[in-house]
Amino acid sequence: MRIGELGRRTGVNTHQLRYYEAQGLLEADRGANGYREFDENAVLRVRQIRHLLGAGLSSEDIAYVLPCAVGEAPQLPGCPELLAAMRSRLQRLDDRMGSLAQSRDALADYIDAAERMAGESYPPFDHAGQEPVPS
Repeated sequence: MRIGELGRRTGVNTHQLRYYEAQGLLEADRGANGYREFDENAVLRVRQIRHLLGAGLSSEDIAYVLPCAVGEAPQLPGCPELLAAMRSRLQRLDDRMGSLAQSRDALADYIDAAERMAGESYPPFDHAGQEPVPS
């Protein structure tokens, strides 16, 4: 099947499919006319890629785990290298979530403090809220 049909069958646009191919996640043969030709397994492969992207894995992570993927969801075998890679990714996500939570808390504190000071005078701002308006 050509790339347009693969896109229709998976709901993924052709630009993304070309990216997956460039990243080594998806393989296509080239016909005599130069068009990409995908086999039926490409539909499953694209669905696996989408699920793994949805789990927050990078293209590099996916390239590592994809050869072991089984089924659409996909299921991944528990080999030590694979588990180590997924644990590493999970730790990076946890670290990022912690950092985002700290930023969120700091921002909420600033908002709370500003709201408590609502009666105090502030320098006037223009409608765009970017520069003080001279008095």
